[in-house]
Amino acid sequence: MTLLINSTTSYILVILVFSFLNSGCNSKHEKSIPEPSGRFVIANGHKLWIESSGNGKPLFLITGGPGSSHADMHSYDGLSDLSTLIFIDFFGRGKSDTAQLPIEYSIENDVSDLESVRKTLGYEKINVLGHSYGSLVAQLYAIKFPQHVEQLIIVSGLYSGKMWQETNDEYNHIFSNQMPEVWDAVLALREKGYRSSDKIHYELYEKFPLNFVHGYCTDNTFDLPDSCQVSFNHRVYYQIVGADGDFTLSGDAATYDVTKELINLPMPILIMTGRYDRMCNPKLTLEYKKFCPQAKFIMFENSGHNPQIDERDLLLREINAFLEN
Repeated sequence: MTLLINSTTSYILVILVFSFLNSGCNSKHEKSIPEPSGRFVIANGHKLWIESSGNGKPLFLITGGPGSSHADMHSYDGLSDLSTLIFIDFFGRGKSDTAQLPIEYSIENDVSDLESVRKTLGYEKINVLGHSYGSLVAQLYAIKFPQHVEQLIIVSGLYSGKMWQETNDEYNHIFSNQMPEVWDAVLALREKGYRSSDKIHYELYEKFPLNFVHGYCTDNTFDLPDSCQVSFNHRVYYQIVGADGDFTLSGDAATYDVTKELINLPMPILIMTGRYDRMCNPKLTLEYKKFCPQAKFIMFENSGHNPQIDERDLLLREINAFLEN
């Protein structure tokens, strides 16, 4: 992405934010593209910024993070020919209201806000696409409100806190081997009692460049609308992953688990992942076939965490074909 957050290299941030800039990919803001229409709506008592573009059935695009504005999801703008794309800055993110207390940020509250936005826009049925952290919100929404989900799409997704922790551990293993000098400095901070959510800790931790774990990188690019606001809220992130979430998940992230519920989802489901995704790696992602055997599963053989960048044309064709069925 052209303008993504320069300070988002902590792993769960990595894994759940689509940080194309930091990945080392050649993403450039080359030209202006049509501006989506945007406005504030009231959801559960606070203002959320939403944007929409395109034509057809509504497709709600749930961004990663947690803590990222919706900007990442403009990497899916190519779907607007057949769908009305709905972008949301969730509570505490982008242009939307922020909480007085971080405890107000949670996966459940994101799900609740998604439902509130659906009602406000007057849609009885929606299609939902969740990428990375957004997959948690999308899956939980489909479980809680199956009557309102026509089709569900999961890209580079996570089905449990256990999976998240395993990928977290893998990231730290790569970090320690590839940049031992920085890793040793991080460990020195930790010996002094600093943890992930301390600014001095995450600013050092974020020196690890994403291209080491992004897994696959091409010269593909995509454009952002000129008005698109790119931002990241660390308070949201560390509230959901826990105060030491770059090492040990706690709270919402740790307890999240939809492995038993996925098999009961009644709507058509599409699950997509990249062969070289070291964030949600294929070994773990293939477990979706056990937990959600009714889903259509696609492995992109030349992609990392972001197949909508690495193999954009193929991904757009697959999603459009799925939505048209």
